[in-house]
Amino acid sequence: MRILYIIPGFDEGGAEVHVLNLIRELHGRHEITLATCGGKLEAELPDDVKIIHLPVERKNIFTGLYCAGKLKKYDEKARWEIIHAHSRVPAWIAWMLSREVSAKWLMTAHSLYSLNAGLIPLKHADGVICVSEAVRRHLQNHLPRNVITIPNGIIPPDFLHKDFSHEGMNKFLFVGRLTRLKGLDVVLRAMSELKEYAFTLDVVGDGAQRTELEALTRELGLNDRVKFLGAKNREQVGLMMAESSCLVFPSYSEGMGLVVLEALAAGLPVIASDLEALREFASGELVPSGDVGAWREAVREFIAEKKASPLNAGHITTIQEMAELTEKFYVSCS
Repeated sequence: MRILYIIPGFDEGGAEVHVLNLIRELHGRHEITLATCGGKLEAELPDDVKIIHLPVERKNIFTGLYCAGKLKKYDEKARWEIIHAHSRVPAWIAWMLSREVSAKWLMTAHSLYSLNAGLIPLKHADGVICVSEAVRRHLQNHLPRNVITIPNGIIPPDFLHKDFSHEGMNKFLFVGRLTRLKGLDVVLRAMSELKEYAFTLDVVGDGAQRTELEALTRELGLNDRVKFLGAKNREQVGLMMAESSCLVFPSYSEGMGLVVLEALAAGLPVIASDLEALREFASGELVPSGDVGAWREAVREFIAEKKASPLNAGHITTIQEMAELTEKFYVSCS
């Protein structure tokens, strides 16, 4: 099968890692092309994956028409059978392109998108994949008939939390993009009220808010406890999870929460926001997102009692299972 993937950027992020893992699993059986504005994850793609650099991240109808026109030219030779969009702007481009070529098109919905005109293409898709039941419920009035839920797949961890000593440690870990949506500022403010306890926080990731968050850390007097480490590769993050005491996941909104699943697979305790996607794995209350007082108490309870959020993912989907389910869905859309 000849497949075109379209994703805005290809740097760190749950959707980007999802696409990278999917391509890695399918490339040996299919001819794959990736259209993106670019990013460092390109270096991790298999050598035989073709890459087309286009401004597919821009929220502009004329840019979208330009990208669709360029991809139509490529299709004259590639003859794609499946166009798989990830995110809303690529969905518009895929929809426009599908009207000019013979390929079927589908989208993976990774987030609880705003319910507005940006979702118009979804009704016209040959199929939509939702990464969680929460996303599917949220988008239910904007979806076509052919819909399936396929959870994000993870690579089984190389390192397990149980294999490392955590005696007397309160070493917290945050992994994610440094944007307002991820809520790291809430954790920082909560921790600033717990200076009587011994703890550290390692921040893994980069993003538009990094400078602001580093300034907030200094302002709160936490610069001797909080380290901003930038982006790390999968193996480095896996080792940090195994060596840490607890993952903090203070997001305001997530379609799934891939890093939470990775932490649970490694046996790492998690303190997590009360998000609909995570309630599927919760046996009790989670922490209200954005509530500094609630986060302060949750962190204090972990330090004092090792009490974490009551999460149990049960069977966690592997990337192999995710790829197999996606491959079958391609066939159903053809």
